[in-house]
Amino acid sequence: MLRRPGPPALGALMCLVGLAVTGAIALLSPRAQFRDSATLQGFVGLNQPEVTPIIDRIAHLADPDAYGLIGFSLALVALARGRVRLAALIPVVLVCAGATTTLLKPLLATERYEDWLGNGQIAAASWPSGHASASMTLGLLAVLAMPPRLRPTAAAAGGAFAICVSYSILALGWHFPSDVIGGFLNAAMWVLLAVTALALAEQRRPERRPRWALVRDGQARPIDAVGPIALGAGAAAMVGAVAFSRPGKVAEYTLTRPTWTAGAIAIAGLAALLAAALARTLGGPVADAQDQAAASTT
Repeated sequence: MLRRPGPPALGALMCLVGLAVTGAIALLSPRAQFRDSATLQGFVGLNQPEVTPIIDRIAHLADPDAYGLIGFSLALVALARGRVRLAALIPVVLVCAGATTTLLKPLLATERYEDWLGNGQIAAASWPSGHASASMTLGLLAVLAMPPRLRPTAAAAGGAFAICVSYSILALGWHFPSDVIGGFLNAAMWVLLAVTALALAEQRRPERRPRWALVRDGQARPIDAVGPIALGAGAAAMVGAVAFSRPGKVAEYTLTRPTWTAGAIAIAGLAALLAAALARTLGGPVADAQDQAAASTT
């Protein structure tokens, strides 16, 4: 596990600043609210009757019950690896990230009325998004819980999970895009604080893997790159299939809604950046070597 608390602590501070700036701009700036609304309108336009059941199920993957179940499963993975400290911290992160969105929503409740939403106005207490925060929290915790050689795959899958959930709640009209960005930053802040705590604990007293650990971390191998490559190729294939099936409509929708296009790219880019940055911060082969050295001493 990482033994330098500086990088994750700095990352958590940057997320906190980003969270504050995003909230201030989203809730106080009329120009930002106009762009927020335009981006949301593009997402809602994608919600056709044939896809509504699908995106509704995806959105509910970040409901509290699923959030707790998936988080508990990740804690068990960490425990199976003999990472007792990490397994104990995962529930703390789940509770803190969820509690933060729950507290901030009513505290910062701001009416953002949009004529085109009609009777489907988004609640004043909607920033930051709890579902976006939950999905990103789970995605980043997966990077932490998995063995080092699987972190690239976990980062790709976790980022994709957060993107799918967030796109779904936007298409359903549950939140504004700025709510999603706030949720992402809230999740990353708490996960990075957990990494900082783990690094400080490692400095004081390195954690030795217990003999009862069920999973041993092996050396990183070239084949371990297959996972993220396959996920990326699959996502590209799906997007390509949609584009080639209706090239005219896809091009028209994208070109006539530049604000939505930029917003969708920004959300996906932030999710990918946060997941990849965490995996990079934790390290891969170096962490594997440290794990093997620790295992040999037990």
